[in-house]
Amino acid sequence: MPAEREALASLLAAARREGRQIVALPEALVPADAEEAYAAAALVAAQLGWAPLGWKVAGTTEEMRRRLRMPEPIFGRSFAQFLHRAPARLRHATLLDPIVEAEFFFLLARDLPPRDTPWTAEEVAAAVAAVHAGIEVAECRFPGTALPPFSAILADGSGAGHYVLGPEIADWRGATLPAMPVVVEVDGVVRRRGSGAEVMGDPLLSLTWLANRLPRAGAHLRAGEWISTGTASGMLAPRAGAQVVARFGDLPGFGISFEAA
Repeated sequence: MPAEREALASLLAAARREGRQIVALPEALVPADAEEAYAAAALVAAQLGWAPLGWKVAGTTEEMRRRLRMPEPIFGRSFAQFLHRAPARLRHATLLDPIVEAEFFFLLARDLPPRDTPWTAEEVAAAVAAVHAGIEVAECRFPGTALPPFSAILADGSGAGHYVLGPEIADWRGATLPAMPVVVEVDGVVRRRGSGAEVMGDPLLSLTWLANRLPRAGAHLRAGEWISTGTASGMLAPRAGAQVVARFGDLPGFGISFEAA
């Protein structure tokens, strides 16, 4: 309902501005379904008025969707002020239940507006300006110890947080991205291993899915937007003081210092 949507958006926008979590969400404000949740998320972005960075995609594996009880991947708006160039330094105490995920980031060269026929992977690839290795530091405006129903997480931008841009992947077309190994190290110790194939079989397919899904939520992909396409490494909760490094194939490692103070 519009009144509940407005109230939820106001709560989430205030939590983002103030860098805090919502401990107890009134049951009446929980979105009834994904479409209502995405409508609330759009209202949060409008209330914030922050410059957009682009979008994030998550839930790109069958196992993750099973755990989330979602029939499809999920998405959320990201914001330009939370984009960092590697090496990045983040104060752990200011983050909200941070989760590290190594991801492929796509930069768009042109718009992919709504149309009657679905965008193909080839057409989407032709609209890409660049692909980079990256790290998402997902956050949640609800504490992990007291999570509301998952539709409220969707309203929170599907946990959008900080984005760390690593090296460019110059020759990314074809089988390059699915075959690329991805490793995440913490304090020099390998903690996660994966590959581009873990992202819907190919990160480009995640981007293609988003290009065709966003119009149902009243939006579309635009030139200049960055899209993080979903984790290729699984999830990792960093501790204060940790040094996290991601390695994509033979590219130079890059990372984040989670400063304790």
